[in-house]
Amino acid sequence: MIIGVTVINIVLAIAGAIGLGGYLGLIVAPACASYSRKWEKAAAAFLTLFILAGLLVTGAAIGAALVWSYDRWG
Repeated sequence: MIIGVTVINIVLAIAGAIGLGGYLGLIVAPACASYSRKWEKAAAAFLTLFILAGLLVTGAAIGAALVWSYDRWG
């Protein structure tokens, strides 16, 4: 195994690649396919970053709530 690369790093890289692929395939591609002009496609791709930010904030909030209340329910 390469020095410094652990199983956790590999799992995180694979999960990140799957997440990025899902974002590109399920959010960016349909948004860009809805428009025909280049600037409209670029604007749609840019606006999907707000969707990504919302998903990340929601996931972080759920994760923080689970960590905060783990001792009560775990």
